[in-house]
Amino acid sequence: MAKNQKLKIIPLGGLNEIGKNMTAFEFGGDIIVLDCGLAFPDDDMPGIDMVIPDISYLIKNQSKVKAIVLTHGHEDHIGAIPYFLKELNIPIFGSRLTMGLVELKLKEHNLLSKTKLHRVRAGDIVKIGSGFRVEFIRTNHSIPDAMALAIHTPIGTVVHTGDFKVDCTPIEGQMIDLAKFGDLGKQGVLALMSESTNVERPGYTMSESTVGNSFDDLFRNHGDQRIIVATFASNVHRVQQIINSAYRFGRKVAFSGRSMESVAEVAMLLGYMTVPENVIISIDEIKKYRPNQLVIITTGSQGEAMSALTRMAFSDHKKVEINRGDLVIISATPIPGNEKPISNVINELFKKGAEVVYRSLENIHVSGHACQEELKIILSLTKPKYFIPVHGEFRHLRQHALLAEKMGIPSKNIIVGDVGKVIELGPNSCKLNGTVPSGIVLVDGLGVGDVGNIVLRDRKHLAEDGIIVVVVTMSKKDGSILSGPDVISRGFVYVRESEDLMDEAKAIARESLERAVSKNHNDWATLKNGLKSSLSDFLYTKTKRKPMVLPVIMEV
Repeated sequence: MAKNQKLKIIPLGGLNEIGKNMTAFEFGGDIIVLDCGLAFPDDDMPGIDMVIPDISYLIKNQSKVKAIVLTHGHEDHIGAIPYFLKELNIPIFGSRLTMGLVELKLKEHNLLSKTKLHRVRAGDIVKIGSGFRVEFIRTNHSIPDAMALAIHTPIGTVVHTGDFKVDCTPIEGQMIDLAKFGDLGKQGVLALMSESTNVERPGYTMSESTVGNSFDDLFRNHGDQRIIVATFASNVHRVQQIINSAYRFGRKVAFSGRSMESVAEVAMLLGYMTVPENVIISIDEIKKYRPNQLVIITTGSQGEAMSALTRMAFSDHKKVEINRGDLVIISATPIPGNEKPISNVINELFKKGAEVVYRSLENIHVSGHACQEELKIILSLTKPKYFIPVHGEFRHLRQHALLAEKMGIPSKNIIVGDVGKVIELGPNSCKLNGTVPSGIVLVDGLGVGDVGNIVLRDRKHLAEDGIIVVVVTMSKKDGSILSGPDVISRGFVYVRESEDLMDEAKAIARESLERAVSKNHNDWATLKNGLKSSLSDFLYTKTKRKPMVLPVIMEV
């Protein structure tokens, strides 16, 4: 029976894009969901806080959905969980640190008491539904407790690497369990799903431990300056190394940024960060110490608008003011699309007299993702029959497919997928077969999915061309104009310097209304449409711009 069944692999995020990682595996009557991440909004999404996957397919098949399994605790893998659970309340499986970070999110959304959380360790095998046994495999990444998964099904085993690199000298814990990947290869791997983020980079990713030497050098050479380091809150290994250097050079450490404080608290509580006594101080206590006695570890390495470092740079931080002579270290690589805001922050820091060290100047960041040689190692150990590159833009997926071909996997056995396209896997077949509803859901404040393409289009229209509001009062009896029309401009032209244009606009509006009334076109829809059309044409002729025209007609 099982030989005739197919495993459906359904990417709902993380292909042809960076972030928003989510994949559903469906076999028989069971579905498991691997990761549940968010993405940051693009520049053409004004006002949007985050982007999460469309899970309408899972909601439609909710009786089949058995669990979420997590590879690690980064936002692009766990950030959408609270929004997911409000639609589908199912158990979650993940490592200790991953689940500690998930707990933080669930507390914020008042979901913790309603959710079943299962902590697993490397080597554990969990049976989910009747069709899946999920085995957790230790890997290295830029956050502790990262896992790859071997998903065992009646038709074969699928290995998913999660985000990983091969780090022989990790800051905490052991190196990636290459022996387990080799064992799985000997037993037979039906398909390998391997991350593609750094596939364009030859060689190996440097060990996280090399960054510690760079921090020591910077601390040694800037002994009389206050040091501020910006990095990802979730990069626990990096934060640990900054604390180690601070301790070695006799400095106190203060955290700035809510996520930095929260993640550090969880990591210390669970034993993933070791901090000597009396090293950590509150951000409120920094005024008690001289600059050369302090290190401030902060969020904002991506230039995020509301992050602590950005607020410091633009003199908007309540506790920290950038002083001439401060050393600011930005220990992260820009996520694609964030280059401009980071550049703006760096410029502002320099204007305030700070010395800024960023990646192009010093070796203060290493990637958490595997380069070509590490990707080849996993391919050679697992010896998969089929190969599915994941986690990356199309160019990354395509380059990874070419790399797999060089490793001896036939091109017909390689599937470059896309979000919403179903990959159907059998013992002797792997192909794209059908689609499911997919895409993005926009989160704006407390609203989830209530901002769609039309609202975004209007926001962009307003941002680019402004708005003209036409207010007029008309007689209910005969349609004559009793008051107005008044024309109000916001974001289009400065009224006091464009009085002639505004007077002409009023005249055009009046003509349009009187023309419609004379033809007995008295219904509001016709009046408003005629008004918008006439005024839009006039303003475009005069200014070559198209502001949004909003008529407000009152009847008395």
